[in-house]
Amino acid sequence: MGPPDKVCALSKETAKVLRGAERRQFIAHTIEAHELSQRQAEECLGWCRETIRKALHERRSGITCVDNFSARGRLRCEDHLPDLFQDIRDLVKDHLQTDYTFRTTQLFCRLTASAVRRQLIDHKGYTNAQLPRIRTIATKLDDLGFRLRLVAKNRPQKG
Repeated sequence: MGPPDKVCALSKETAKVLRGAERRQFIAHTIEAHELSQRQAEECLGWCRETIRKALHERRSGITCVDNFSARGRLRCEDHLPDLFQDIRDLVKDHLQTDYTFRTTQLFCRLTASAVRRQLIDHKGYTNAQLPRIRTIATKLDDLGFRLRLVAKNRPQKG
């Protein structure tokens, strides 16, 4: 038998507001105060068993575990493909145009991101599974300073 519904609702709301070690501290305190097992706490309060275990361990040992949020997520494509930027520069260098009005120093690329991806596979030896998707390559081209816009040819002014 677990705590009453009102106590469960209050505990759930409080746990939602807290984060990290404070949340685990609250979870451990609540479980011990209501004398719940891990399974009862999971069923009544909807808390993850792994979090409950970690919270109880922290309370027993007195050592707070450090959360390593910065290690989560996906690596950028240039982290696992270190030569990608140089290979893109090599492919794109023959297809660059400057602004026809010469008002900016931006370089415009006449190749599309899908064409760059295809050429990386054909000429540079990458596999389809290795390379990021077309949208990512478009972003990387933009990061390298190559804008993916068509440059209008110099037209005579109407007059």
